[in-house]
Amino acid sequence: MIASMDLNASPQPEEDEETIELHFEDGSAPERNVRHVEHIESAVEISRREREERRQRLKRERPDVRPTQASHPPIYDQMYQKNYRTYDRNKLPPGWLGCPAFGQEIGCIIPSKVPLGESFNDHIPPGRRYSFKQVIHQQRVLGRKLGLVIDLTNTSRYYSALDWKKEGIKHVKIQCKGRDSVPDNEAVNYFAYEISQFLIRQKHSKKYVLVHCTHGHNRTGFMIVHYLMRTLSISVTQAIKLFADARPPGIYKPDYIDALYIFYHERKPEMVVCPPTPEWKRSSDLDLNGDAVPDEDDDGVTVAPLPENHEIDTLMKNDDVLGDSIPFDQQDAMRQFCYQALKLGIGVRGNSQFPGSHPVSLSRDNLQLLRQRYYYATWKADGTRYMMLITVDGCYLIDRNFNFRRVQMRFPCKGTNEALAEKAHQYTLLDGEMIIDTLPDSQKQERRYLIYDLMAINQVSVVERPFYERWKMLEKEVIEPRNYERQHIYQSRNPYYRYDLEPFRVRRKDFWLLSTVTKLLKEFIPRLSHAADGLIFQGWDDPYVPRTHEGLLKWKYPEMNSVDFLFEMVDDRQQLFLLERGKKKLMEGNRVIF
Repeated sequence: MIASMDLNASPQPEEDEETIELHFEDGSAPERNVRHVEHIESAVEISRREREERRQRLKRERPDVRPTQASHPPIYDQMYQKNYRTYDRNKLPPGWLGCPAFGQEIGCIIPSKVPLGESFNDHIPPGRRYSFKQVIHQQRVLGRKLGLVIDLTNTSRYYSALDWKKEGIKHVKIQCKGRDSVPDNEAVNYFAYEISQFLIRQKHSKKYVLVHCTHGHNRTGFMIVHYLMRTLSISVTQAIKLFADARPPGIYKPDYIDALYIFYHERKPEMVVCPPTPEWKRSSDLDLNGDAVPDEDDDGVTVAPLPENHEIDTLMKNDDVLGDSIPFDQQDAMRQFCYQALKLGIGVRGNSQFPGSHPVSLSRDNLQLLRQRYYYATWKADGTRYMMLITVDGCYLIDRNFNFRRVQMRFPCKGTNEALAEKAHQYTLLDGEMIIDTLPDSQKQERRYLIYDLMAINQVSVVERPFYERWKMLEKEVIEPRNYERQHIYQSRNPYYRYDLEPFRVRRKDFWLLSTVTKLLKEFIPRLSHAADGLIFQGWDDPYVPRTHEGLLKWKYPEMNSVDFLFEMVDDRQQLFLLERGKKKLMEGNRVIF
């Protein structure tokens, strides 16, 4: 049992591991000459003798710490203060000595305080040292073999990463600020991806992941709770408790706990109370004014608190960047899945060509298709094109540059016998467009993702099925389970998940018979709460065709047609401009031939 072991136990120290004290208790240098008399030393004499021995030893080992010649006390004090600052990098983090070394395992994860390198040995009693050697030894005694160490501190002064690598243990550095600044979303994505990939690579042996910040509670707990939320079907409250049980008292900073509930759109129960600061941290974490002292690896930057409703009143635009970036390797793997789901084979690593289906403009040449084949019509929203990949660990918006960004959304699978689904979608690929609705009464803006196609459902490609089947599957497998769960949560006595806090709403886009086109143009589109610039004509029995689809037609209002180039003639001068983001860019050296 972990509780029965001495977490600070370490191998017996070598003779040269004697602790060196840099601070004199009485504030002055000890006497140079102490005459030893054959008698039993008093406690004061023993203390003075040991202090003098340590001072002499430090003088031999570090001649730059003390002047070589005897000097007057004022000069000695100045030199001492100067060199004390020089060796301040080896100052122990406040509360580190009293902080328990590590907690119980959570799956394959072991939360820990930061191991300190040998340069800190002079400040730590031999029996309380916790370096990479002690970490490996103590975990081996418990039958755990480490394969990965994730360092969340905001500094590199605590130890050398090479120590782990020499032992065959991978070391990953994810710098996270402490204080009131929770780890950013990109760091969380990186953390979750590293652990998931580590587990995938393990085929025949079980190895463990050691995760540490300075003390192994707030940043470490924050990251581990995020990982649990993305891999288990549990609530934030349950995930926080799992960590607290393994690493008491758990996360003890209220802003970290609040940030977790906000991120996962969950209501914080009244019964959830942030634990008090541990005694080992509180006793060393106050300055002379009684204020908290930041961790040594903090940069002192404070963060403004979130408003109560967590809403920021800013004007929404179609080109706003949504979601959080993900690691390149994760993005590349998801790109490969998209290529395979769309029957494009294996893409070149790093290929950023967007594989989504593109319509062609309606013209005299393809107008006859509307008479020859069975077409349905829908409005062409003036929004932003996104594909969406839904996985158990999150949803990923895919822009026209084939870049993936994670958004926190909830997409349960279809349940059985009207029961709530216990699983989330895993690799379901959608196509749609993001629009901004302006509500007519309040003029409040809301983002909405209009889904108009389904290409893969839980890792199974459906691109070869006719459009009308994919459109029906979209409603039954994606939209209805989500709406059913949302309704059930709202009607429950204690709703914990808040769909209304998600970054945007979701709905299936409607399609109608061609006979309704006139009504679409004259009645439906004018009443839309978002901009529209034309019509889309979709073949009812078409497969999903990647990239340019000659049978997928678009018609735009004449005044809405985009202009890519502008040719001007002024005073017999001819100039060609490229129109980019509404601005004219002169194309020097180019001309138009008529």
